[in-house]
Amino acid sequence: MTTNTEAVPGYMTDAQGRLWPEGKVKPIDKARDQLVQELIEKALNVNAELTKFKKAAFGDIASFIDLSAEQYDAKLGGKKGNVTLFSFDGRYKVQFAVSDNIQFDERLQAAKSLIDECIKEWSQGSSPEIQVLVQDAFKTDKEGNLNHGRILALRRLDIKDERWIKAMQAIGESVQVIGSKQYIRFYERRADTEQYDAISLDMAAI
Repeated sequence: MTTNTEAVPGYMTDAQGRLWPEGKVKPIDKARDQLVQELIEKALNVNAELTKFKKAAFGDIASFIDLSAEQYDAKLGGKKGNVTLFSFDGRYKVQFAVSDNIQFDERLQAAKSLIDECIKEWSQGSSPEIQVLVQDAFKTDKEGNLNHGRILALRRLDIKDERWIKAMQAIGESVQVIGSKQYIRFYERRADTEQYDAISLDMAAI
């Protein structure tokens, strides 16, 4: 055996990078290796086709949105928003979605401090539900990440306290969009119903 990892005729490389004479490799190990190699090659080809299809679909939808806007002499610039497109007979629909990745900057800490002041003062007379809602909003998950939706939901509470109003302003101003991701989903309507089933491109869901 040798540690040379370069392909050598008549040898097979194992997981530690060692070369084995093919005659020393069991037939079942050769058959397993051949199966895995063939399946991976096919999977890589499918992956490349899906990547190509996704890129083309995004481009086609963006072009169609621009074409539709031109009917009203409108020019759209920048990132395209969320849209749903239906086939003429309503059997199919395509959803194009843009999801922003947001984070909070240091102003969230100022908001949390003001909220804590309010909760401490209100602890005797405020609604227990509001207290729990506020406390849960700033809980983190196992990875230490905040739940953005719960924090932003606090701004819907109709509370007139000046400190609360400042805290909500700080939350709003602390939001930073650090990126976005585009999604495309395909659906087919069930016969004689108004329900749509997703056309899955995920192998685990097929």
